[in-house]
Amino acid sequence: MDVGAVRKGLARAVKAGVPSLNCFGYVPDSCPEPCFYAGEVEITFDRTFGRGLDEIEVTCRLLVSRADDRSGQAALDRYLAGSGPHSIKAALVAARGAPGELALDGLCDDLHLMRVQAYRMYQVGEVQYYGAELIVRVIGRG
Repeated sequence: MDVGAVRKGLARAVKAGVPSLNCFGYVPDSCPEPCFYAGEVEITFDRTFGRGLDEIEVTCRLLVSRADDRSGQAALDRYLAGSGPHSIKAALVAARGAPGELALDGLCDDLHLMRVQAYRMYQVGEVQYYGAELIVRVIGRG
C-alpha cells in the first residue's frame, strides 16, 4: 500500500461525507477550523505470508474551535457521532465500498475506524482547540 495515498484517501473520504470539515492527508502547519487530518502512522508488515497483507494504523485528529467551550465541544461531539450528517464514522464507512469492493477507491482492501481517544485540548502553534484522535485501521496488499 502507498501510505501517502492512503492518508490522502482518508482525508478525501471524510471531506466527501462531511463537507463542512477542512481535511488534510498530512499534518498541517496551521489548522483552519474545524479541521480533520491524517497524522501519525504505524505499519505492521507481512500480516500474511508472501507480502500478502500489511496493516496500517493511522492516528487522525479532529480539531474544532475553542472560542466558546460549550459550542466547541458540541461541535466535536457531532463529528464524533456514530451516524448522522456530521459523522466522520459514517463518512469512513461509506469509503469502504460495497461488499467485495476495495476501500478508498481501490487504495486498500478495507478500513475500520477502531476508536476515538484523547478527547481534550490541543495546541497547534499559538492556537488551542478542542479535539480528539481517531484511530483508523487500514489493511491491504503488501
